[in-house]
Amino acid sequence: MPDRVKQVEQLNSPQSKIVVTLAYFNLFKFPLTHLEIIKFSKLESNQLQNVSQEINSLVEKGIIYKYQNYYSLIDSPGLEINRENGQKYAELLMKKAEKFSRIIHSFPFVRSVCISGSLSKGCVDELGDIDYFIVTEPERLWITRTLLIAFKKIFLFNSHKYFCVNYFIDTKHLEIPDRNIFTATELLTLLPMRGIEVYHDLIKNNQWANTYLPNFKIAPKEELVQDKHFGKRILEKILSGYLGDVLDTFFMKLTIKRWKSKFKSLNEVDLDHALRSRKYVSKHHPQQFQKVVLSRLESNISQLKERYNLELHG
Repeated sequence: MPDRVKQVEQLNSPQSKIVVTLAYFNLFKFPLTHLEIIKFSKLESNQLQNVSQEINSLVEKGIIYKYQNYYSLIDSPGLEINRENGQKYAELLMKKAEKFSRIIHSFPFVRSVCISGSLSKGCVDELGDIDYFIVTEPERLWITRTLLIAFKKIFLFNSHKYFCVNYFIDTKHLEIPDRNIFTATELLTLLPMRGIEVYHDLIKNNQWANTYLPNFKIAPKEELVQDKHFGKRILEKILSGYLGDVLDTFFMKLTIKRWKSKFKSLNEVDLDHALRSRKYVSKHHPQQFQKVVLSRLESNISQLKERYNLELHG
């Protein structure tokens, strides 16, 4: 954050919540529109009518910056251009996402496919990839994951660009255990591509996310495409019994053994958090992005408090 010369008076509650919201997206150099500030903030219903006034006040005080229709804590002209370019690129990537979501859904035991990460926010730089959040049938998650990883290695030459399958859960364990602003944001911005009913069940099982983003409203979505997967049903029947039980456990143990060997630098706690592996979940985030984001957010908010002598209520 750039140095400011002057001190300002303590912010009121809605201003504080606006600043905290921008502080989070500041981590990604992602400016927000007026409506997005409301959408991603903890502003209370009685504070919403004066949002424009509070935002303008913060701009006048030099606490936040306005670039066209976007607001940011960063004094960096060009953020709005980067975001608009990112939105155009995201539109192109969505065509790839639709194609690969259809392919992923054709695999045995896949019950829902959602887009997560930058693409789910509608803005991706040219180095970004497509992240998928996948829900499977219980007791078959690791078979599904192994088949998808094999597909990526063989047919996509292990490229992550359009096929980053890094989070799996099953339909009996839809509640996400990590409760924080990062997870809430990722969860509520998921874009369901296949398996809409399971997606809605996922949202219902994670209503805790609304405590972090009370103004984020998800519109009901309907399944627009009914894929016919005869091969999928045949494979599911073959793997529905004892053979499937054995293979699923085998693939889980094999993957965990490989990860422990590959990521020896992670201690036991970080390994479990970044590479959570149970019969009902597979999380592959070895860079610990969530931990990094939350740590940087805490640091940035502390700097805001100290720099401006502010009492942030958000």
